Amino acid sequence: MADGRNVYAAILAGGSGTRMGNPEKAQAVPHAGLEAHHRAHRREVLRRRRFRTRAWCCALNRGFRKSQDLLRRYCPDCCQDVAVIAGGSTRNDTVRNAISYLCENHAVDDSSIIVTHDAVRPFVSHRIIEENIQAAIDCGACDTVVPATDTIVQSADGKVISSIPDRSQLYQGQTPQSFKLLELKALMESLSPDEEAVLTDACKIYTLRGKAVALVRGDVSNMKITYPQDLRVATALMGSCRA
Repeated sequence: MADGRNVYAAILAGGSGTRMGNPEKAQAVPHAGLEAHHRAHRREVLRRRRFRTRAWCCALNRGFRKSQDLLRRYCPDCCQDVAVIAGGSTRNDTVRNAISYLCENHAVDDSSIIVTHDAVRPFVSHRIIEENIQAAIDCGACDTVVPATDTIVQSADGKVISSIPDRSQLYQGQTPQSFKLLELKALMESLSPDEEAVLTDACKIYTLRGKAVALVRGDVSNMKITYPQDLRVATALMGSCRA
């Protein structure tokens, strides 16, 4: 609990991992994520005392038992607190499944916070998690970001440049994204089919409805494991954690 309120976490692991190039490498991502959490953070990411419970969402059609086995192997003293539930066909569906599970099994009220985080970002820091919780309490919603360092080029047709936005106003999104749980639930339920088709990010739902989303400072070390080369970098980082 945080300041008398329940704070929940949903680790989103329902993606197919197709950009890994082959199924074996895709399956290695959650394994690498858990091992990184275990070695780099000594299991504290899943055991933070401000969290009342945790829900780890994985794909509905594969990886269910594997995920449970990994938790028992790498987080034996906290795996009983982690619910491995079905992911959805989209990111929004996976978040909905997590919210539904929490509402059905735990004491959720208007003050409850949900911290949603991508399993493919295993090096998230304690500082980022704590600042997400506080920003969600203060503002109702927040996104973790880092300033854009590269020039961003926009093209309407993919052939010529349409515009070059001012980089000083641009940020790259990371996770976690954190929210007041019941407000997020209500906003997701308000989406029309057309909105649902184009809104793949929970924070964008808030901006569409004219609601403020606070920025939390991320970190370049909070990397996303998307491609095979990312997995090699993550493996090297885990090796440095052993030292």
